[in-house]
Amino acid sequence: MSTSLIGTTLLNGKAALVTGGSRSIGAAIARRLAADGAAVAITYSASPEKAAEVVRAIEASGGRALAIAADAGDPAAVRAAVAATVEAFGGLDILVNNAGLGLGGAIEEIAFETYERMIAVNVTGVFVATQEAVRHMRAGGRIVHIGSSMTRYAAFPTASLYTLTKGAVAGFNRSLVRDLGPRGITVNTVHPGPTDTDMNPDGGPVSRIVGPGIALSRYGQPHEIASVVAFLAGPQAAFVTGAEIVADGGFTA
Repeated sequence: MSTSLIGTTLLNGKAALVTGGSRSIGAAIARRLAADGAAVAITYSASPEKAAEVVRAIEASGGRALAIAADAGDPAAVRAAVAATVEAFGGLDILVNNAGLGLGGAIEEIAFETYERMIAVNVTGVFVATQEAVRHMRAGGRIVHIGSSMTRYAAFPTASLYTLTKGAVAGFNRSLVRDLGPRGITVNTVHPGPTDTDMNPDGGPVSRIVGPGIALSRYGQPHEIASVVAFLAGPQAAFVTGAEIVADGGFTA
């Protein structure tokens, strides 16, 4: 399910940047923020066609969108993406740190190059995007990190590196609220559980392991994660900061 119409005015006049916004959860978030009235920029690395599809869908519904080629593991590219968003939309109000990799393996077999790449994208990319974004945000700004329910319950082996990076994001979230709270900027993390994405499709090998443990007896859908992000990005969540919201169908309950 995707949002096809610009339906509300909750985020009218707001500018958003969604990293890794060309596919799956990121694309759903971009479409939902646009549906709520925001002008939305997305970054992409390996999926230019899908990024263009997201932009076309938003513009066809009357919204404003921009796709920016930027590897989340390249600090210079991330900084340039923030600058391009500000130039295009006249500011930046919402940052969604969604870009991430899910590489892994048995701990004794993980190549150090794989570790470095995961840290670069899942941790350094989040830090750099946040650092650059807050230079442009005023009171009322919103930062939402996309974490993982794996930080609460590691349901299967070979995911230690992925969980390490997402745990770092959760810690960053908790401390960052003290820096940005006095400025009126909120910072929150959404931890998706088993969700039907390109990286972890419903019916794929991981779903056969985790599926029986989901209380709602089904995988989540990207638009359901996007709804949680939209709440945190909107005016109703003005007093919510430092929160970690688990959207996992009861998997870690």
